[in-house]
Amino acid sequence: MQLICALDLKGGRVVHGRGGRRSEYAPLTWGLSPTAEPRGYIEAVRPKSVYIADLDRIAGVGSHDETVMGLGDLVARCYIDRGCRGPLDMLDAPFIENVIGTETAGSDLSGFSGGYLSVDVKDGRVIPGGQMPDQILSRAEEWGFSGCILLHISEVGSEGGINRTDAEHYRSHTELPLLHGGGVRDPDDLQTLADAGYDGAIIATSIHTGKVPVEYIRRGSFC
Repeated sequence: MQLICALDLKGGRVVHGRGGRRSEYAPLTWGLSPTAEPRGYIEAVRPKSVYIADLDRIAGVGSHDETVMGLGDLVARCYIDRGCRGPLDMLDAPFIENVIGTETAGSDLSGFSGGYLSVDVKDGRVIPGGQMPDQILSRAEEWGFSGCILLHISEVGSEGGINRTDAEHYRSHTELPLLHGGGVRDPDDLQTLADAGYDGAIIATSIHTGKVPVEYIRRGSFC
């Protein structure tokens, strides 16, 4: 199972996400990196792969495109959610995997081809439409996506743990590669996701607190 290091970018800095309350996100000045500058952060943490949420572009107030495109020498793969609002709104580079989030992509997802669909969930419902996550996951292959991310925004930064029953339920609704984001606390949670058949987990807080060994993120896999 892949392990992918999450970076939220805001105002040119890596910020610590918690519970989706983005106005409260502050530069990540604790943990494994002595700097919140994106390139310096990645040089310190040394993840094999990263997932980047460009919070400024998602909100429509800026962009970190230049920063992201300059990371190809540091990471093998970069999953990037930059607030895609249409099928032409993607980055093109060999190390880039575009992520299309339900939060910004609109109600018609059939126009996208390839990329990962991020099923953005707050308080158990997909935003902004309010559907159940399994309803969206079950149609991702039909819409032409190459994989999915089940992103529990409410759980980001919480280390709240993984519910085995829920994880297995959502995994059963798509045969596409599926990544989990939000709430991972420790290796036991990673084992739960691996046992449920997930292809990867996106983590951040648990590596900075030391509950998940940083070596896992550097080799890019749990098992």
